[in-house]
Amino acid sequence: MPLFTNVPPTTFASFDGTMICYHRAGTGSPVIMIHGSGGGLHSWQPVAEYLPDRFDLWLPARRGYAPSGPGHAPKSFADEVRDLEAIIGMIGRPAHLVGMSYGAIVALHAAASGLPVRSLALWEPPLYAAGAELAPVLSRFERLAASGDRKQSDRLLAEKVARIPSAMLDGLEEAAGADEDTHDDSYGWSRDLESLVADTLYLDRWSSVTVPTLLMRGSDTWEPMPETVERLAAVMPRATIETFPDQMHFAPTTVPEAVAGVLADFLY
Repeated sequence: MPLFTNVPPTTFASFDGTMICYHRAGTGSPVIMIHGSGGGLHSWQPVAEYLPDRFDLWLPARRGYAPSGPGHAPKSFADEVRDLEAIIGMIGRPAHLVGMSYGAIVALHAAASGLPVRSLALWEPPLYAAGAELAPVLSRFERLAASGDRKQSDRLLAEKVARIPSAMLDGLEEAAGADEDTHDDSYGWSRDLESLVADTLYLDRWSSVTVPTLLMRGSDTWEPMPETVERLAAVMPRATIETFPDQMHFAPTTVPEAVAGVLADFLY
């Protein structure tokens, strides 16, 4: 039976009163699994299903993503670091951080801030998407979201933030077809974009993160992600790369058992 079937999330008030919801399961070393943009409580669940016998798993919905509270605007990575600080405080000892996409950037910020982090396991952090160049994207996205144009707002994010090649994106949209997700995550995306706009492209800053770090990527993920992961590995003193053959950015969903196996071998 799936870990979280019919199990309501637990809630706590973070530093500014924002309510953060999370699922928790398993026993062992504490692991906080941080979802990416457009995600939520469900994002890491396919992988977590294979890990509860070895780890104390914490799966929060980040601020801005239901059922957690909206938080304030504009948001910064510092806000999310303080949310993680609160979770680690509840755990009472250093934790491993596992981050997906934008969530991997949150994990990097947490480790760089000096939080008691044992290790990092990061799935394709999009560190090429940051800075003032994203400000027009945020403005256009919010206009499209306000008008209810979900198709164009999603396309904008895919092209300008994820940088999925147009031909590939056309194929992904066609494959989605009638199964297109109708959940509105535009508020969370807006807040995430605010954090990215206020951030920087400077990768050398992550050389200060000295905990063991596993950088995970798909062999078929589009550029500039592969180059970015390679550059990140070069500046982080204890980073290694694990490549998943025949996979793209979505591997934690498409091959969760394989991702869980790699995590289980890395975490301790």
